[in-house]
Amino acid sequence: MSDVNFTPAGPPEVVLPDPDPALVAALEATSDLDGMRAVAAAHPAEPLAWASLGDAAREAGEPDITVYAYYRVGYHRGLDLLRKNGWKGTGYVRWGHPSNRGFLRCLRGLGEAAKWIGEDEEAERCAQFLSQLDPSL
Repeated sequence: MSDVNFTPAGPPEVVLPDPDPALVAALEATSDLDGMRAVAAAHPAEPLAWASLGDAAREAGEPDITVYAYYRVGYHRGLDLLRKNGWKGTGYVRWGHPSNRGFLRCLRGLGEAAKWIGEDEEAERCAQFLSQLDPSL
């Protein structure tokens, strides 16, 4: 009889739960910055809300530090959500799963905004972390 190894090859993968349908509907119903602020205020634990707000703020020409703050909040709320769903600080969080995209958008946006405000070390850490979570990005 041969040995059987049930250990998966490579690091574990985390797939976040789908965002609240009310959040998705609210995001689809608004496109302006004030509307995005209201959505984030109504869904503060959802990284997708913060990613959408950060994107809208950037497109509206808000100050770099404001955009940075929106993405940073979303990044931290995303880390909370990852930990709640079994992430232990290692493993993949892939873009291919739509439910992961809010967090990954916040991480990418945080890295970009960090560059804009001169936080080069943070920008590099964000890029490295994003690459570790999903090497295809």
